Amino acid sequence: MTALVMGVVNVTPDSFSDGGDYFDHGKAIQHGLELTALGCDIIDVGGESTRPGSLPIDHKEELRRVLPVVAELSKYVRVSIDTFKPTVAREAIGAGATLVNDISSSLAEVAASEGVGWVAMHMQGEPRTMQENPHYSDVVGEVAQYLTEKVAWASELGIEEVWIDPGIGFGKTLDHNVELLANIDRIVELGYPVLVGTSRKTFLGRIAARFEGGMPPPRDRLEGSLATAAWCFAHGVAAMRVHDVRELLQLRALAGYR
Repeated sequence: MTALVMGVVNVTPDSFSDGGDYFDHGKAIQHGLELTALGCDIIDVGGESTRPGSLPIDHKEELRRVLPVVAELSKYVRVSIDTFKPTVAREAIGAGATLVNDISSSLAEVAASEGVGWVAMHMQGEPRTMQENPHYSDVVGEVAQYLTEKVAWASELGIEEVWIDPGIGFGKTLDHNVELLANIDRIVELGYPVLVGTSRKTFLGRIAARFEGGMPPPRDRLEGSLATAAWCFAHGVAAMRVHDVRELLQLRALAGYR
């Protein structure tokens, strides 16, 4: 059984977990090469933070951040571009990206015209406001329906490689996230490879706080990141998007997925 590890390279000053660590092109490339050497399957390069409350940036600035990193890393490993801007997606593809990791689920036409893969993710609202008051009558059913509609659109456009992502933490409360994870098999049963990102997210910190007397910072949420990855892999999720690549690769090896 194969389970892929997608490593995160944030070329940003303000991402929730590692903002500023790899804002310099050289540091971002070096980090990506280190993850590749460890055995990471895909490197996800992003130039705009989508943490709750984040503000959008100009596409020219986003391109300045990501294009040199995509161009270099794509020589050695598969690269996905984490963006919701058509111009950024197209130029990143031109630089070597072969997968569009699209939190807005709006870039299917770009992926189709460029002949690359596309990740459709569910998000309620937008990054700036998505955590203000997320609400659902049936979070699992509504997310599944949304993703079903997106893959139907992708099929009409002729995209050969379509992924789906339930959008853990994107317009969801702690309870919504836990319910989605508990029922991740229902997302897998839609029949498309599923990408999940739980790594270091706030809901893991809130759960950890019940046992630690306070909420740990993002870098200290490894236990939750590993536990949710193990659960997802055991239920058929095709890839996990993670910051802690070394630990996830060890987990994968121990679980016998590769």
